[in-house]
Parts: sequence; structure tokens; C-alpha cells
Amino acid sequence: MRVPKIDKEKCIGCGTCPLLCPNVFRMTDENKAEVTNEAGDSEENIQAAIDSCPTAAIFWEEKA
Repeated sequence: MRVPKIDKEKCIGCGTCPLLCPNVFRMTDENKAEVTNEAGDSEENIQAAIDSCPTAAIFWEEKA
């Protein structure tokens, strides 16, 4: 199973991922994105958020 992850160092806080997948991502008080629910949306919608990230901060990680 693969799950979305965010590289906080690369995240610039643009807000695109929570706009596209609000059930998966949210913005923190530090204006960085974080994953709140790994399975909160379809893989297709999560992939759209990954593809829309301007700094490629979101990626898939294999989870056992």
C-alpha cells in the first residue's frame, strides 16, 4: 500500500494540496502542508495534488 507524504523542507505553503484534497491534506500553523488522512481520497485525486505541487514536496511512500 502506498500513502502520500510531504517533505516539509520543500513545502512552500502554497495551499494547493488541501484545496484539491481537503480530506487528505491541511495547512499547519507554520504554513506548511501535512497529511491528516492518508486514505481520505482516491489515489487519482491524491496524484493530482502530487502533480500540482510546485516544489514536488508530495510523494508516495510504500507502507507495509
